[in-house]
Amino acid sequence: MFGGLIRLGLAGLGTVGAGLAKILVSNADWIERRLGRRVVIKTALVRNPDKARDLPPDLNILLTADMKDLLDDPELDIIVELMGGLDAPFALISAALTQGKPVVTANKALLAERGNELFSLAAEHGTALYYEASVAGGIPIVQVLKESLAGNRIKALTGILNGTANYILTEMTVRGLDFQTALEQAQTKGYAEADPTLDIQGMDAAHKLILLIRLAYGRDYPLAQLPVQGITQVNPLDILFAGEFGYCIKLIAQVRESQGGLDAGVFTALVRRDDILGKVDGPFNAVLVEGNAVGPLMLYGQGAGDLPTGSAVLADIMALARSDCNPNNTGFPETVLPKAEILAPDLVRSRHYFRFSVLDRPGVLAVIAGVLGQRNISIAQAVQKGLPSGRNVPVVFITHTAQVRNVRAAVEEINAQSFITAPTVHYRIL
Repeated sequence: MFGGLIRLGLAGLGTVGAGLAKILVSNADWIERRLGRRVVIKTALVRNPDKARDLPPDLNILLTADMKDLLDDPELDIIVELMGGLDAPFALISAALTQGKPVVTANKALLAERGNELFSLAAEHGTALYYEASVAGGIPIVQVLKESLAGNRIKALTGILNGTANYILTEMTVRGLDFQTALEQAQTKGYAEADPTLDIQGMDAAHKLILLIRLAYGRDYPLAQLPVQGITQVNPLDILFAGEFGYCIKLIAQVRESQGGLDAGVFTALVRRDDILGKVDGPFNAVLVEGNAVGPLMLYGQGAGDLPTGSAVLADIMALARSDCNPNNTGFPETVLPKAEILAPDLVRSRHYFRFSVLDRPGVLAVIAGVLGQRNISIAQAVQKGLPSGRNVPVVFITHTAQVRNVRAAVEEINAQSFITAPTVHYRIL
């Protein structure tokens, strides 16, 4: 399909687009040796073609603000979408696929929300839609699930998929910062956007998890049905208590087979500090996959940034070049993936962490323990800490495995007690 030169039409020349351009220039000889042909960016779609950009001087790119310059150019071999957002990228990608042009994208939000439409369109026109860079930056998890682990039944997939949240939680843990200070520091260092909402509320990780569920299980899990919790509620006091029990707090994205369905969600959880995921700090990402044949497999690396994410984009471009655009978009042959059997969140079983804020008076622990026992929640460890005021004290419980619906009922009953001075803090334990 391709000739001696692979010409790219690039939509978006921001951080990742510029990173891709830098790699194409600095590694040009190596890429050509790998492929036997050169890869160049011919045209780039940008908002303002006159804006000054930090690009390698050797590049000769036509800058345009008109999408038609990408779609109507017969010389372009692959469309690379790095704009972000929903409506404009959907229009571009759908038009390109309709023309039979392969597309590479890093747009996890678009694929999570409208991926089914785009994958169906790609299948209808027999072309490729690749998206390695949409999950975990430079970590090649998409290709691993599509190809390397294709013969495994995936039992569970657990990841730290958002570097911004992980950096904030690391700084709160290591340096004792409060949430707002850690967030501002992340923004100063460029790890967090000016509007960090998607990162700190868990939606960025949720978008990525939806894509991983498709790849790992060949099932469509609607984003609207995925339980999502962010990190904005994390209190330094709980980080301190978690540390006393040997845990740290992480934002976890997880899917696992359970009771005939998929138990999936994004949630703040206690992770043992000596666990492999507990050691993932700062802006790094990690994915732990458990296959029934390969066993546990860990992938770790930079989850964002110009060069790591640009590297993942280039991996898709090179894969397409090698296969002459033979589509393998989801790793499954179905044009439309079947719906996932979803385990109801109330039926999920795990261990739990509670911090109750109580009046310091006799009998409180007995009442709390009694309520938990009536709901079949077994206590593994308990700690009561006196505070200087002597009036309000935190009481912390670590439980054995319990069902979420019993946990919710117990918390509701305990919060109604007269000795409770603040809403109960509750986290799952991984």
